[in-house]
Amino acid sequence: TSKHRFFTSLDTTILPDNMLVNIALDDAFYLGVLSSRTHVAWALKKGGDLGPTPRYNKTVCFETFPFPACDEHLKKEIREQAEQLDSFRKTRQAEHPELTLTGMYNVLEKLRAGETLSAKDKKDHESGLLSVLKELHDELDKKVFAAYGWEDLADKLVGRPGATTPLPDKPDDQAAAEEELLQRLVDLNARRAAEEAQGTVRWLRPEFQNPVGRISAASSALPLADDGAKSRALSALPEGKLAWPKELSAQIQVVRAQLAAAPQSAEALAARFKRKPAKSVAQVLAALEALGMVSRDDGGRFGPI
Repeated sequence: TSKHRFFTSLDTTILPDNMLVNIALDDAFYLGVLSSRTHVAWALKKGGDLGPTPRYNKTVCFETFPFPACDEHLKKEIREQAEQLDSFRKTRQAEHPELTLTGMYNVLEKLRAGETLSAKDKKDHESGLLSVLKELHDELDKKVFAAYGWEDLADKLVGRPGATTPLPDKPDDQAAAEEELLQRLVDLNARRAAEEAQGTVRWLRPEFQNPVGRISAASSALPLADDGAKSRALSALPEGKLAWPKELSAQIQVVRAQLAAAPQSAEALAARFKRKPAKSVAQVLAALEALGMVSRDDGGRFGPI
């Protein structure tokens, strides 16, 4: 159980009323990143579409999202900014129970777009101190862009409409900057996938996701056995069939350990495991081959390079 539960503005601004996605983490750094326009742009692009209302799908919006790998100083700044944002919203709603996050963010987007406010909008603006909310979000967006090293995009996007809700019609320069942002996130996602194929996993909650520490966040490559060590390594392998790990990083490690002992075909390797996970073994081998970490001989046997 997390010590704290932080909920991003996505819960009420881009989701239909009958759906709620809660992301519970004990570090407000993640609240900051998830509340930034960087993540909103990703979620709007990757999520579903229920008529005019986007749908946040945790599998494609959250699980595939590449968080920034920044230094502790920037993490601290984002964490503090997110906690300030969270505290500010809660305080305004506590003092004005009629205020909703949906109402606040709808008016915030009107402020960004320079639209005329209705009487109710003006009341929400005053009660919610929405100019302050705008500044808090703009500052958070700057810090998150800096965490990725993309300050050039911050100059083009921070403060523009569409940071928290969809914006159908955008100026050409904004649309181009958002396309560049999405492309960079896709490229970063691909680099993270390559990292994981080599056994490096950036755990969000190591104590929960990797409690036994089988693969560290910066695991090094397994040493390659020389010809004289191969027979000893093969004899040292456990007797009987092995359990196929659930986690990709552990699958990669165990496959590489098997291949370091002796070259094997995909079929022979799969037969080393219970229930013979031929498809999963083939996928791991294909990833390792694409990364140049294993090679295949004329007989179809895989071995380390």
